[in-house]
Amino acid sequence: MEETVIVAHKIFKAFGEGETEIQALRNVDLGIKRGDFAAIVGPSGSGKTTLLNILCGLDNVSSGEIKVSGRSLQEMSGSELAQFRREHIGLVFQAYNLIPVLTVLENIEYVMLLQHVPAAERKERVHTFLAALGLEGKGNRFPAELSGGQQQRVAIARAMVSK
Repeated sequence: MEETVIVAHKIFKAFGEGETEIQALRNVDLGIKRGDFAAIVGPSGSGKTTLLNILCGLDNVSSGEIKVSGRSLQEMSGSELAQFRREHIGLVFQAYNLIPVLTVLENIEYVMLLQHVPAAERKERVHTFLAALGLEGKGNRFPAELSGGQQQRVAIARAMVSK
């Protein structure tokens, strides 16, 4: 049986209070199994970003439960969440969030440095992703020297390289 790696149960998220309260998410249930491809779609303001921020522990729910890889995100402290994201969640932000003073190679390997991955393994993984994403020869460039599409591929490599 396939393992369900992301479970959201009765998620509710509100911003503000009283008359100014905005209910971003109401009674959301979601289950994503290992290997699934999921798309969250909807009009602007429908709660897509809020849901994604909650699923990866960047934001808290008002009520409900989120489990990722069997661990409840609500039961983790801020530092535990940061470590959990570093080890289990790869994010590609709309703005890419590349570090402008680091080269492509350094941007991609950054999370692995935080995970204490040995240098030889970091180098091998980075070069594997550079080749897979059509970025060979771009490793020593800085983000500002790349096209938008190339920057996006660097962000994807950075999210995936740490497994």
